[in-house]
Amino acid sequence: MTSASNRGRAGKALRLTALSALVAAASSSAASAQAANDKIPALGSVSFAWLALGADWREPPADLKLGHGPIMPDPDHPFHSNVDGPGQVTLRLGNYKDPALKPWAAAAMLASNEEAISGKRSVPFAAQARCYPGGVPGQLLYPAEPFYFIQMPKEVWMIWQRDHMVRRIFMTDKHSDNVKPSWFGDSIGHYENGDTLVIDTIGLQTKNSYIDNWRTPHTEKEHVVERLKISADGNGLEAIVTVDDPDTFNEPLHMMQRWRKVQNQLLETVCAENNEDYYHQNLFPIPSADKPDF
Repeated sequence: MTSASNRGRAGKALRLTALSALVAAASSSAASAQAANDKIPALGSVSFAWLALGADWREPPADLKLGHGPIMPDPDHPFHSNVDGPGQVTLRLGNYKDPALKPWAAAAMLASNEEAISGKRSVPFAAQARCYPGGVPGQLLYPAEPFYFIQMPKEVWMIWQRDHMVRRIFMTDKHSDNVKPSWFGDSIGHYENGDTLVIDTIGLQTKNSYIDNWRTPHTEKEHVVERLKISADGNGLEAIVTVDDPDTFNEPLHMMQRWRKVQNQLLETVCAENNEDYYHQNLFPIPSADKPDF
């Protein structure tokens, strides 16, 4: 009886020890996960910036199985850019026949294409070239000149060298109660997994605002989620972007952009100075004030 009792106590002790080990392991795992979530990726610096790898959205990795990708060039008018090697550079004409587009959006893109094909405008509208903000998420496509992050506890700023555009992300989980449509909308954000900045944006104005350089329009119902993830070596940045606008698209669009880290101190480039239509191409007019600010 004594031997059986001892064996029972020993078994109970072993079970308690095993349970304690499981609890400790779970606590350690949870602590590690919490530590990873609390870690803030080093996106900002006074000495480096992020330079876009192209001016067009890419398809996200197939293994993510996200759904419809970005709007692409019109297949009847293949696009050849000035970085595509030898060959004639062609106009940017978007695929207005994409089944994801609502009829009004397809018609707007077709009208823009025809404006360029007919020669009414020799060069279609491009936000960066004509000194306009790129909107959300179109601003992420600004090529050639880098952008910078300033990370603060309650805000993250994205500052573009080109025309010193500034976008502010508020590190909270609730949008403003009274959102007024604007170029960069109302953006809120948080960090995930120690390597990702997640941004949620609503309240985007529509005039001269497009989600890409194919001039794909949107309405004020546009809702954008961006997941900007820094690479393991810290030298690359990737954004997976979802655009949902039930009045413009029949399904959400999923797109990707990438940047590389460049050693570049914060500079300013003024867009509007000496930016005239010298070759009489009927370029889209740059923004101008009715009266001076001073």
